[in-house]
Amino acid sequence: MAHYRVSESKREQFRRYLEKAGVLESLTNVLVALYEETEKPNNALDFIKHQLGVGPEAEDAESLRLELNTLQQKYDQLMEENKELRSRLYYVGGSQIVCMYFGALTV
Repeated sequence: MAHYRVSESKREQFRRYLEKAGVLESLTNVLVALYEETEKPNNALDFIKHQLGVGPEAEDAESLRLELNTLQQKYDQLMEENKELRSRLYYVGGSQIVCMYFGALTV
């Protein structure tokens, strides 16, 4: 009989932990939302994941990773182009200064 009480005590501690963390309230809200759905979803687990904000996030994260990769490549390309244009501008600007110093302005 003592074993039963210890087990019951651990269950009660765990229940209080879940309640304090807000888990019970979140799960209750999700299950109520599922219950109140007029058209029940084909996959209840996906519905629950979506309600908790964990379902489609993985797909979104993958698309965001791809977008980040594309933007990083574009950024690198633009930085290289910027470097090249600055170099050309420096060269042209330097030539103009030299030409003005010697009295001829040719670009």
